[in-house]
Amino acid sequence: MPDLLLELFSEEIPARMQRKASEDLRKMVTDGLVEAGLYYEGAKAYATPRRLTLHVTGVPARSPDLKEEKKGPRVGAPEAAVQGFLKSAGLASLAEATVVSDPKKGEFYVAHLTRPGRAAIEVIAELVPSVVRGFPWPKSQRWGSGTLRWVRPLHSIVCTFGPETEEPDIVPFEIDGIHAGNVTYGHRFMAPGALTVKRFDDYAAKLQAAYVILDADRRKDIILHDAKDLALAHGLELVEDDGLLEEVAGLVEWPVVLMGSFEERFLEVPGEVIRATIRANQKCFVLRSHHVDQTLSNRFLLVSNIIATDGGAEIVAGNGRVVRARLSDARHFWDTDQRDLPGYADRAPPGKFLDQRLAKLKDLEIVFHEKLGTQWERIERIMRLARELAPAVGADPEKAVRAAELAKADLLTEVVGEFPEVQGLMGRTYALLQGEDPSVATAIEDHYKPQGPSDRVPTDPVAVAVALADKLDTLIGFWAIDEKPTGSKDPYQLRRAALGVIRIVLANGVRLPLLAAMPAPFGQIMLDKRLVAVDRQMDIADELASAGVPEPVMVALRERLLAPVASPDEVEAYAQATVRDAWTKSLDLLAFFADRLKVQLREQGARHDLVDAVFALGGQDDIVLIVKRVEALGAFLASEDGQNLLAGYRRAVNILRAEEKKAGAPIEGSHDPARLAEAEEKTLAAAVAEAVPAARAAVEAEDFGRAMQALARLRRPVDAFFDTILVNAPDPALRENRLRLLNDIRTACHAVADFSRIGG
Repeated sequence: MPDLLLELFSEEIPARMQRKASEDLRKMVTDGLVEAGLYYEGAKAYATPRRLTLHVTGVPARSPDLKEEKKGPRVGAPEAAVQGFLKSAGLASLAEATVVSDPKKGEFYVAHLTRPGRAAIEVIAELVPSVVRGFPWPKSQRWGSGTLRWVRPLHSIVCTFGPETEEPDIVPFEIDGIHAGNVTYGHRFMAPGALTVKRFDDYAAKLQAAYVILDADRRKDIILHDAKDLALAHGLELVEDDGLLEEVAGLVEWPVVLMGSFEERFLEVPGEVIRATIRANQKCFVLRSHHVDQTLSNRFLLVSNIIATDGGAEIVAGNGRVVRARLSDARHFWDTDQRDLPGYADRAPPGKFLDQRLAKLKDLEIVFHEKLGTQWERIERIMRLARELAPAVGADPEKAVRAAELAKADLLTEVVGEFPEVQGLMGRTYALLQGEDPSVATAIEDHYKPQGPSDRVPTDPVAVAVALADKLDTLIGFWAIDEKPTGSKDPYQLRRAALGVIRIVLANGVRLPLLAAMPAPFGQIMLDKRLVAVDRQMDIADELASAGVPEPVMVALRERLLAPVASPDEVEAYAQATVRDAWTKSLDLLAFFADRLKVQLREQGARHDLVDAVFALGGQDDIVLIVKRVEALGAFLASEDGQNLLAGYRRAVNILRAEEKKAGAPIEGSHDPARLAEAEEKTLAAAVAEAVPAARAAVEAEDFGRAMQALARLRRPVDAFFDTILVNAPDPALRENRLRLLNDIRTACHAVADFSRIGG
């Protein structure tokens, strides 16, 4: 079967966009082929700095004929309806239609249509231009007089189609004057000439000969292995960096690994700063010794895009000059940060340069958010919250408060100002230098973590307390001012903060009832907001007075504005309103945590409907317990007893809902033992009477496996009940008692989870 080769050749594509762009190209083209009825065998996309390539194998030469049955009006319908049917079906007369008889609908016309397939090359000629014009680049540009938007100017298009045994055809189309052909180009410097290609194997081989390695993963593998080999040859070890490796592989078409060096005196700067500047400015890898201490080396590795005639000496020298200049800056910042801050030396004990920066942060009144106050006000909130959380995580409250106090101080250091990516890490380094407790220093670094799914979770108790306080303050603050995530928009990364809380709590087994932790901080922020509003209104009143508003009017206005903070009744009303709002927002934020927990558990293979079933009981705010209950419920429902009980529960609930709908009221209360007539209902009643207290006791003891075992005892009595008992008995009293027995089944199951939320 024929294969499709497509290449879009352009100026350099940003490395960060290449991987997604190649997958977007694959998906958009293959989706279009399938939609046209062209089901292919396989597809793979590639990207280099200057090209996106797609190879689709096993594409049929034609799409199949489509047979369609179009239903028309009934026999004897008005002429207008008949003519409309003939026109839409493309029939000349009713003689070309078939009359079908239906017992209920009578006789009606049906048109049996056959739509002929199309040549695949015609489909591709229409598909590719639409894909290119609608390509979802994060950023794109126009150039010249054309209308096409592409990430960088598009120079040429290769598009061939045909079987391996024949000369492939060039797919005939053009985009903004660029005609599809069979000509591509090699490496920009080492083989820039044109290459005439046929199918993919020929294309890939000619590019290889022209110093272009098409597969990004192969370029990564070459860089990694050459870097390790070169480091080993000098008695060193590569500091691996997956993110940098991905980026560098997107910057070169023919990778050549070279080694550079810098003066050893720069090694006095913390290794993390050296790595940050070399990585950020020159896209280079750092090396370390093989010794136990694994100290950083004064050598680095760079990846060139050419085989230089001088062995890369000039390239290494140029990179070395830039690296040394940047490291010189880093050393200056490092030395400056360890000196007293001018004007603040008397605001902190000698040598406490983080405290001096903290004093400066307080004086500068740097705004965190216009509705949430300054950075210092936020630090005070985190300190309060860290003190409250410390006992729950086994941390020393005073150490937690001290760590929270210093956690943001390094933001005003010179090193972090130049290299923001080392915030937290430099805070830990400076904290140790000024003699802080190691747990406090660790917490300063780790309170930002985890910042993504692959980031580690803090484990030191003090770090856990401050990390939770920092993330909860962020969530509570933005919830208080109604700045919640909407759709795909999450400018304050609140989803990541919530997932961070969940991961920290689960990884450390922290028993933290969220509804107990959230309302007080909510109330404080919301009360502060109200008082700030009063202050702002007073400022406006002063502006009005200066504008010449009559004094009697100003006196009345000030009295009304000051009433909330002057009148005891008004203060009480403010307090009550704050409590109500804080509780409402706490419940809303808890629901957000439930959604994030579902995402987390789904990624781990758990069912999100089980999370719904547990949360639906209300008051479920202990994440560790929720996960334990979900795991036990999942294991129970995977068993035969669980599946059968769920089926019995659904049958009972369906009957109850139907009867409740008829009566217009819920069926409540338990059954009357004196009205049990049949052996099966007596057996079920006895089983329920035993299971409910046992399940509740197990839940209270947090033994959810035992709670599920208690419910499992209901399985056989429930099966026997539905096999033999008529619930809707003719006797009203008997029917009502049996319905209440079904309600007892519902109540028993709800002792563990709301089974109505369970799908499947």
